[in-house]
Amino acid sequence: MTRSAFIHVQHLLGTGHALRAAAIGRALAARGISVTLATGNHLPPLLDTSGLKIVQLPPVRALDARFKTFLTPDGQEIDEAWKEARTKATLDAFRARPFDLLLTETWPFGRRPFAFEMQSLVDAARALPRPPLIAASIRDILVRKQEIWKEEEMAERARAAYDLVLVHADPAFIRLEDSFPFTDRVAHLLRYTGFAETGSDSPPAPGDDGRDEVVVSCGGGAVGIELLRAALAARTLSRCAGDCRWRLLAGHDIDTTTLAALAGQAGDGIVVERARRDFPSLLSRARLSISQAGYNTVLDILRAGVPSVLVPFAQIKETEQQQRADALVRHGRAVAIPEKTLTPAALAQAADEAIPPPRRDIAVRFGGAEAAADILAQALEARG
Repeated sequence: MTRSAFIHVQHLLGTGHALRAAAIGRALAARGISVTLATGNHLPPLLDTSGLKIVQLPPVRALDARFKTFLTPDGQEIDEAWKEARTKATLDAFRARPFDLLLTETWPFGRRPFAFEMQSLVDAARALPRPPLIAASIRDILVRKQEIWKEEEMAERARAAYDLVLVHADPAFIRLEDSFPFTDRVAHLLRYTGFAETGSDSPPAPGDDGRDEVVVSCGGGAVGIELLRAALAARTLSRCAGDCRWRLLAGHDIDTTTLAALAGQAGDGIVVERARRDFPSLLSRARLSISQAGYNTVLDILRAGVPSVLVPFAQIKETEQQQRADALVRHGRAVAIPEKTLTPAALAQAADEAIPPPRRDIAVRFGGAEAAADILAQALEARG
């Protein structure tokens, strides 16, 4: 009998959540499990969804890092009618067939503004005569909340309804308790998978692209534009990297007008283009990586073994990227500069500090998507 899985993912600014959910979905599909991926936003254009059935829910994104205002593709703020329609679409997709597994990405450890939908989905699953295995998929670091009761509520929701919580991290590098004070309450649910790579057979870079370059990236979101702008002027200020080509990769959420303006300001030795599927190959050839400290980008940096400058996204109340950057600095694998002090001169100085050897290589456990699929498949088998 073919088993089936329903994965729900909602990315709001960056695209890492969607990439990770799709990677787990592909790994489950490779194990003979029929996978439906329900997405609450438009998936990145380069994302590999082979083997997955995609359900496009009414899409929504966050206006900014405050995560207080949520907009539809036509720029309208969501209202109660939209919430009702979104919940109905999610429940209709979940009820379209029996599912053996429900996997929620981030929830209940985030996405609190979408509790109207997510709690309804979990409640519907638990109310079935034979409820599916219910699991959560979370990254290595959670964003801290100012109100401690919100974090306690996360733990209680997991305890009440979930069978497993998959933590996509290497506990020898970073642990959930480093960012979540109620870890002890859900310890019996936790399974560390290792870091979950999200690429799927990324191609080699053509020609000499990436070779001895400085590769500057801002992930798949629109929030890294200031990093790209600083990099435009930093090249001529760098002692250790001013002689090589700088390749600036803009996420697909950066509009074409802004991208054209960046390209128009690029001087000799600077290439400005869209994010590429061969990004891991570019990094493996590069002299230096300059980026934010998003989950997927950091994994690519660690895998490539490239020297790194990190400018962690830290707007409003965001703490996740700063904690990840701190971990890499602590292990001697990166130089980090605060976003609020980002200037071309500061970026050039950080590049000069990061490039000279020696650097410490660290062994990090990867294969998190495959391990997650194994854990889930084994749990399904144990249920009979």
